[in-house]
Amino acid sequence: MLLGFDIGGTKCTVVIGKKNNREELEIIDKIILSTNKPVFEMIESLFVATKKMLETHALSTVSIEGIGICCGGPLNSNSGVILSPPNLPGWDAIPIVDMTEKRFGKKPILQNDANACAIAEWKYGAGKGCNNIIFLTFGTGMGAGLILSGKLYSGTSDLAGEVGHIRLSDSGPLGFGKEGSFEGFCSGGGIAQLAEIAAREKLMRNEHVSFCKSINELKSITAKSVAEAAYDGDETAIEIYKTSGTYLGKGLSLLIDILNPEMIIIGGIYRRAQSLLEPYMNDIIKKEALPESFNKCKILPAALAENIGDIAVLSLADMCSN
Repeated sequence: MLLGFDIGGTKCTVVIGKKNNREELEIIDKIILSTNKPVFEMIESLFVATKKMLETHALSTVSIEGIGICCGGPLNSNSGVILSPPNLPGWDAIPIVDMTEKRFGKKPILQNDANACAIAEWKYGAGKGCNNIIFLTFGTGMGAGLILSGKLYSGTSDLAGEVGHIRLSDSGPLGFGKEGSFEGFCSGGGIAQLAEIAAREKLMRNEHVSFCKSINELKSITAKSVAEAAYDGDETAIEIYKTSGTYLGKGLSLLIDILNPEMIIIGGIYRRAQSLLEPYMNDIIKKEALPESFNKCKILPAALAENIGDIAVLSLADMCSN
């Protein structure tokens, strides 16, 4: 039995699964908890939920073959310590691997969410059979997991793939603490910022905005609500996704030229809004990237879809069991 913990800023998931006879990872059960307690209380809640889930399936800790833990960075995968992720206030220097090993008798593997998802898509998703892939989160934030020459590349300080920090413009929405960053233009928060600016301008001119009826609703705008409006034909929403798609193309052009990947797999918002982003993304890549590199690189949405977080932690657990 494989056990996984997916630790996020708004919710945490405990999942158990196994590898079936088709060599695929199968999710058996999972529990989702809101991340609404101080750090050590939250971890204890995860451990208690795990125990209950194991008992429900007539399992014990002895049944656990491997444990995977996925969390937003920064973290140190070698020492097994979570290092103050911005979306997890109070999670400062938390020795999550040691704590989990003491509780369940098995040493886990810890990775940041982008790396874990890259491994999952490489082994069980769109990147199966490839040696050089880039996985982009494109969710709450923008990060990358790198599989290079058939191995996860995490860098000297475990910080490889922090592409959200790349500045693509001197000004623009704030992401990763930097205006005009890749994350600023290509993340849920970044798209919401673009939409808030556009909606405010429209509303001040007494113009209609379908995804925001009044100034009081500006802070309630989400990337999802803007995408829904764009699919319904709202020109302002379409323009916002055009901007995001354009900067996505700029960011991908840099990655294609530098790393020459076989495939770039994009999760999160891209998978749900591909048709809104892809035309503008491709227009820029055709202009900016080396043609020989672009022609060899497939750009695809994550194949594991909404299950990617669960499969990601189970993928780490499977590595731990081998």
